[in-house]
Amino acid sequence: MLHDLQWDIEFPQDPHLCYLNHAAVAPWPKRAADAVTAFARENITRGAQDYPRWIQLEHRLRGQFQSLLNAPSKGDIALVKNTSEALSLVAMGLDWLAGDEVLLSDQEFPSNRIPWQALEGRGVIVRQVSLDGEDPEAALIAAMGPATRLLSISSVQYASGLRMDLERLGRACRERNILFCVDAIQSLGALPFDVQAIDCDFAMADGHKWLLGPEGLGVFYCRRDARDRLKLTQFGWHMVEAMGDYDREDWVPASTARRFEPGSPNTLAQHALSASLDLLLEVGSKRIQEALQQRTAYLLQSLGGITGMRILSPTAPERRAGIVTFTIAGCDNTWLYQQLKEAGVVCAERGGGIRWSPHFYTPQQVLDNALNILKRALTQDRTDASR
Repeated sequence: MLHDLQWDIEFPQDPHLCYLNHAAVAPWPKRAADAVTAFARENITRGAQDYPRWIQLEHRLRGQFQSLLNAPSKGDIALVKNTSEALSLVAMGLDWLAGDEVLLSDQEFPSNRIPWQALEGRGVIVRQVSLDGEDPEAALIAAMGPATRLLSISSVQYASGLRMDLERLGRACRERNILFCVDAIQSLGALPFDVQAIDCDFAMADGHKWLLGPEGLGVFYCRRDARDRLKLTQFGWHMVEAMGDYDREDWVPASTARRFEPGSPNTLAQHALSASLDLLLEVGSKRIQEALQQRTAYLLQSLGGITGMRILSPTAPERRAGIVTFTIAGCDNTWLYQQLKEAGVVCAERGGGIRWSPHFYTPQQVLDNALNILKRALTQDRTDASR
């Protein structure tokens, strides 16, 4: 078990920065950088001499994702370039009919909107349901009708940080014979995630946010009985059942989710991401969730004491994840974001406010420093306004 005192060894971040941007792109842990360094050195000295070991790492990475997702088998796991690719595999792979309906929320990141809107030319209807009410799941369930073919929802909304009740939505989809697709990029690595408990058909996430990995590598979970429902849109040597038999003229797609991986794997990113997942699995998803809840609770309490503060994120523990978004009355968000950025607070301007997103390892001192920088900026702004 990794102890708290070791976190500064795994995350030797610039002491002049307050890194609160894991909902965008996360820093790597030291072990991920070490893995890439070792892989680069191996390439310099040995080239691809040890390629079979790289293939074993690929299998190991599938096993790590199987554990994180609680997937029934490694065969349900495909390694993809990113969340957008996985969503596109589903959107472009299903056999749609004119009049079929896809349900989304009105708060989705473009990755979970554009692939579905691209189907509108085929006569598919895309409906966006408001999540602003007290019971957002009830609104989504009420919108389900005879034409609804699929619900695609983010597990946590990227701007507000609203955490969805996925088990409830999964039950509703199963009762109505509706496909259930979950964009898990804002929760996988931050919260426990269980594809069997939520009963989803598809789930996907990039590695570069809460999973602490590099860009360019993500995961696509596809339920076994849903794999044959997806028409393949990409082809190559890596996606066939007899992978490695290069002289074979006849071929069939792999029976596993590897069928969605057409060509050469991103072995460099696999080394980094596997090391990062080792860390997350070592700490454990429940412990990560508890530590992250403590940090978000502290931020919510501290920000709540600032004059003019409006918290845009949910405050109830069951509704929040690692995102705290806020705005301040009379203060321009873009101006405030620039002030924070120049002072070393790494964050984002999202959803009509400033978004802070610590992770489980974020030191208390980083949170306090960011809060002090925010207060100084507001004091300066109000002083200037009074002149």
